[in-house]
Formats: sequence, C-alpha cells, structure tokens
Amino acid sequence: MGITKWRPAASIKVKALGLHWREGKLLAAEVLDDLGHLKGVRPLGGSIEFGEPWHSALIREFKEELNVDVQIMGSPLVMENLYTHEGVPGHEVLFICEVQFDIEIFENRGSIEFQEDSGMQCVARWFDLAELDLPEGPALFPVGLKSVLQEKYHGK
Repeated sequence: MGITKWRPAASIKVKALGLHWREGKLLAAEVLDDLGHLKGVRPLGGSIEFGEPWHSALIREFKEELNVDVQIMGSPLVMENLYTHEGVPGHEVLFICEVQFDIEIFENRGSIEFQEDSGMQCVARWFDLAELDLPEGPALFPVGLKSVLQEKYHGK
C-alpha cells in the first residue's frame, strides 16, 4: 500500500486551529510534500463539522489527536487561507485560538506522533517562530500567521 497523498478539497473548508506554547515555542504539525520532505508546519486542529461551533471542534480535535483536554484562551483570530499544495488549490477559513493543556503530559518529549482522522500519521513538535518562514527553513502555515503572531506578541 502506497503512502496516502493529501490533497486539498475542492470546496471551502472551515477549520479550528489551536496555538499551544511551551517555553515560547509553538506546537505545530509537520507538513510534508509528496517526497516526504518537510515543507512547513501548522498549528494542530482540524475541520469543523456542520452544526458544530468552532470552539467545540477545537476541543474535540485536540482530544482525538493528542488525547488532551484543552482550555481555550481568549478570542479567535480569523484568517482566510487560499493556497496551493502539490499543484492543487485549497481554500480555508480558519478560527485560530490559544489553547492550554496540562504541560506535564508531554514534558520530556520533543515530538508527538499522532494520527489524523484520515489515518495519516503526523508528527508535531515545538517550533521557535524565529526559525519558521526562513528561505532555508520550513514555512508556517497558513501563510501570514507568523507576522500576525509576531505583532501580537511584540516580536516574542
């Protein structure tokens, strides 16, 4: 069985993403190209189901993916994301919000392996914002999120 190659849906997806910080670093899942090379990272979360409020979806996604109970902090940032992955256009509306969970759960771990609904294996790590969106480094998705976060945290 070959590796499942992810492609964007031919419709607008509405998703909820959670920003979890540890020692100033953002928890984000690796995004690979078809050859398995790291092309970027994105905060954890997923699609909002019909009739489901964004905050419920965010809590559900973290429970499903990492088996943690998150607390949502503050109001969401809403971003529209028009992008291309492996030549296929994608369109998302994202509710992005800070989340907290018991830090001791992953205290001594540099990475977390988890499975998405699709069955795709994923790896999440904590990334320093300063190391993302550099020409030689992985991008932070959605595009533009890094500058919004830097503005919010005054260049943290």
